[in-house]
Amino acid sequence: MRKLVVASVLGNALEWYDFFLYGTAAALVFGPLFFPVSGDPLQGTLLAFSGFAVGFLARPLGGILFGHLGDRYSRKMTLIMTLTLMGATTFVIGLLPTYAQIGIWAPLSLIILRFLQGVASGGEWGGGVLMLSENAPASRRGFYTAWSQMGVSGGFVLSAFAFYLVQQLPQSDFLSWGWRVPFLLSIVIFLVGVYIRKNIRESKAFTQAKPEEKHEKIPLLVLVREHPKALLQAIALRLPENGASYIFFTFSVVYAKHIGIGTGEIISAVTLAMLIEFFSILFWGALSDKIGLKPVYYIGVIGLLVMAFPFFWLLSTGSYGAVMLAMFLGLPVCHGAMIGTQPCIMSDLFPVRVRYSGLALGHEVGSIFSGGLGPMLAVALLMAVDSSWPVSLLLMAYALLAWIALRSLPSTPLQHKNAGATDVKD
Repeated sequence: MRKLVVASVLGNALEWYDFFLYGTAAALVFGPLFFPVSGDPLQGTLLAFSGFAVGFLARPLGGILFGHLGDRYSRKMTLIMTLTLMGATTFVIGLLPTYAQIGIWAPLSLIILRFLQGVASGGEWGGGVLMLSENAPASRRGFYTAWSQMGVSGGFVLSAFAFYLVQQLPQSDFLSWGWRVPFLLSIVIFLVGVYIRKNIRESKAFTQAKPEEKHEKIPLLVLVREHPKALLQAIALRLPENGASYIFFTFSVVYAKHIGIGTGEIISAVTLAMLIEFFSILFWGALSDKIGLKPVYYIGVIGLLVMAFPFFWLLSTGSYGAVMLAMFLGLPVCHGAMIGTQPCIMSDLFPVRVRYSGLALGHEVGSIFSGGLGPMLAVALLMAVDSSWPVSLLLMAYALLAWIALRSLPSTPLQHKNAGATDVKD
């Protein structure tokens, strides 16, 4: 388990480092460089976030493709493929000419590459989760699967730190070549990540499953035909976790600039909060082994309902202490409680033969309506009313849908059913 944990955390961190780079760049540089619009700078940012949304629209396609490969052939092989695709596309983004150099081909190329990034990430999360959840002892699955989510936080911290460093350059250097450096570094990340994943073992639950329990010809059809309720539950559970995270650490950068808070100040606050969440995720995962998955997920969902308005009130004060408090309550507490238990609670919704497909598709379809459209919709709402209250209502809507999904789940903890390698063997 130690070897699998290290491989999962590092592999996921490296994968999500690539994916999160676009979010930071969209907020800071892609607007003027690839989507130049005269007048309100928020318009260029909105167009840059449309490319962000394209990546999320592609993620269900990646979930279907790589879920099929993972359920039919190999969890391990599929994870190497997702990392290879992500590393290549991220590196090429760092080489793209800007709109000033090649005109309309610049934003078109950026959006195509973002689409391929989305395909890769659509297959990444489910496979990374399964390598832990299908090998962990049943009594500690919440704790062990939470490690996979630390990779997501780690990837964001790495990407934010990389952009923080290059932002120390003179503005002209940052806009001309500095922003490219974090993307080009992905070639190193790719080589390290592939080496790590080549040296992990195949999922135990997958290898020990009976022949009729795996290698379905078309896992997606079995999933939709036999497990539609579980798929809808997974989508709903994803909404507040993903929507809150991208509004908190992507849209908040735009909102902070809009109300006069320095970019370096808001990025440092987000990065510190994500560093704290890196460890709080483990706490929430371990707590779910003690009190159950649903109670911990409820903490995150209800916390988001309570924090939806105060989060932006705290940001609007302009005080760094208030900004840090908002980020701490929003990310390590509310978001951390959901993301720390999400791998385990979602894994238990599906049987082995369609688990990769179910996890990937539920996770990524939910991401379209939350992380994909959320930041773009938030920017549009800010432009329309020049206030944060509609964004707060959006967060509350996500949380209410997840609350309904939680109410439909069995009242007993699920971590001892259907999922661990020990259960399959017995």
